[in-house]
Amino acid sequence: MKKWVLLLPLVFLSWNVAVPAQAVCPVCTGAVVVGLGISRWLGVDDVVTGLWIGAFIVMLSLWTINWLKKKSIRWLLRKLTVWVIYTTLIIGGLYLYGVFGHPLNKLWGVDKLLLGIIIGIINTYTIVQWYYWLKKRNNNKGYFKFQRTLMSLGSLILLSSIFYFLTK
Repeated sequence: MKKWVLLLPLVFLSWNVAVPAQAVCPVCTGAVVVGLGISRWLGVDDVVTGLWIGAFIVMLSLWTINWLKKKSIRWLLRKLTVWVIYTTLIIGGLYLYGVFGHPLNKLWGVDKLLLGIIIGIINTYTIVQWYYWLKKRNNNKGYFKFQRTLMSLGSLILLSSIFYFLTK
C-alpha cells in the first residue's frame, strides 16, 4: 500500500504535463512491448518475437534521438551512438542471459531470435522512413489518422504472420 501512496503524486503530476508528439509515440512503443510479451507467453517462435524486439529497438532509438534533438543535446554521430547503445544493450543482454546460441534454434543458418531482430529493425526503420516520405508528399500531413501507427503495426503483423507459417 505504501508504494501506491508514493507513486500517487507522480501520477497526478504526469496528468498535468502535456507531452508533444514524439518521433514514435509512447503508445506505439507500448504496443510493441505488449505484443512482445503476448507472443512469448503464447509460445510463438523466436523469429516472430525477434521481429517485435527489432521494432522496439527502432522505436526506442527514434524516440531518444527526437528527445535529444528537442533538448538541443548534440554531439558528433549522435544518432549512430543511440542506435548502437540500444542495440548493444538489448542484444547483449539477451546474449548474457543465454537466449542466443541453441543449435536447434536456427533458421537459414542464423539464430531465429537474432534473425528476427535484424529483420524487425530493417522493416520498422524502412516503414518509418516510408511514412515520412509519404507525409512529405502530402504537405507534411498523414493521409489518415494514426497512419504511422497502422503502417508500423500492420507491417509487423504481416511479417509475424509470414514467419509464423514459415516456422510452423
